[in-house]
Amino acid sequence: MAIAIIFLLGIGNFALHRAIMDSGHPLLDQMPWFYHALSRRLSLVVEFLMLVGGLLLVSEGIVWGAFGYLAYSLLNALSAWLILSGRV
Repeated sequence: MAIAIIFLLGIGNFALHRAIMDSGHPLLDQMPWFYHALSRRLSLVVEFLMLVGGLLLVSEGIVWGAFGYLAYSLLNALSAWLILSGRV
């Protein structure tokens, strides 16, 4: 059950990530040069590695992996809301 929940949270994280990337927010222009040089793929790779890490921890029975990924997802949702609503 925890694996399914983390997988669904991962889908949400990727959707939020895509929404931020497509928003054209001025904050994205302040990212380092290597972020733009790699066509923003590095951030998607990091997002994927976070998801895989969370899934691997839960599959091994490590409970804090699920709570850690849940906390990461909540912070990700908060930051996406702040950026997309124009509060930042």
